[in-house]
Amino acid sequence: MILSTTDVIQGATVEAYLGIVTAEVVYGSNALRDFFAGIRDIIGGRTASYERVFEQGQRDALAELEKRAERLGANAVIGIEIDTGTISLDQSGVLLLITATGTAIRLR
Repeated sequence: MILSTTDVIQGATVEAYLGIVTAEVVYGSNALRDFFAGIRDIIGGRTASYERVFEQGQRDALAELEKRAERLGANAVIGIEIDTGTISLDQSGVLLLITATGTAIRLR
């Protein structure tokens, strides 16, 4: 499976456009991670624990995107975009949301 952010695969011919595919992953917040991130907000610097969560989330979203494209008979996904966001849970915290979207295609 080829996964690409571009809208073409160089040297390949598109046999069929199979539709838009999306994948979402949601991670719960962690009190300990939130505590240390809060300290980083005060003293400055990067928050490695959240960076790792987003890195893993992007990998998981792309893996899910690939599975969903394969179900459509695709052997590539082009025009992939990855977005991140949060879902508020009132005062109990937030969820981290990572979505991947692209166009499933079948290449010759």
